[in-house]
Amino acid sequence: MKVVILAGGMGTRLSEETDVRPKPMVEIGGKPILWHIMKIYAQFGYNEFIICLGYKGYIIKEYFANYFLHQADVTIDLSNNEMQIHHNASENWKITLVDTGKDTLTGGRIKRIKNYVNNEPFALTYGDGLGSVDIARLIEFHKKNKKLCTVTSVQPSGRFGVLAINDDEYVTSFFEKRQEDSGWINAGFFICEPGIFNYIKDDTSVWERQPLENLARDGELMAFKHRGFWKAMDTLKDKTDFNDLWNQGKAEWKIWE
Repeated sequence: MKVVILAGGMGTRLSEETDVRPKPMVEIGGKPILWHIMKIYAQFGYNEFIICLGYKGYIIKEYFANYFLHQADVTIDLSNNEMQIHHNASENWKITLVDTGKDTLTGGRIKRIKNYVNNEPFALTYGDGLGSVDIARLIEFHKKNKKLCTVTSVQPSGRFGVLAINDDEYVTSFFEKRQEDSGWINAGFFICEPGIFNYIKDDTSVWERQPLENLARDGELMAFKHRGFWKAMDTLKDKTDFNDLWNQGKAEWKIWE
């Protein structure tokens, strides 16, 4: 099963970083968040990736084009332009980098990689979210239900206190919002059948709108409930939080050795 990663958006809410690089290349612990996502899937044996490029996609291309060099010790002989590789530690990944257009929306990006998945089921996720998702259980759940699409869902942690306010604007009660009081939200980590392409019109399609709405309407969308760690990188604070967790040895998404 191939893994498709959406990595073409502009990431405007993280402009401090994305002015110079695409959001999937923002680093956690010295590695792009894209690398962390790929390591999660590789831990379960999924090593073939299709990355949907857009905004500053050339930076992602250059990163992987030089990846082998960056992961090894090298001796370079400038006199004859020869290079000797020592102790290569590169992963055994096969990566297809597809320019899906700078302004193409999420559904359109998925539509553009149709020919690369060879009419087979595929995994799909965003290039800015990490979680301790059990990919094996997710795929097993998808196969058991035999629907066109499965989405991983999470309950966001209760971040704010809840106020009950009466008609006279008096606060009648206050309580900290519990996680179980939150609704389930889309966390990415989809498993898709090729039939989902029929739900996507063109480059202007937003995956999270008509395609998913219509899949749900037709009874073809299942939710895999993930109760472990999940977090998206939307702001500079999120980047700081991710790096703090990594540096403190508390990166729950790091399920690899």
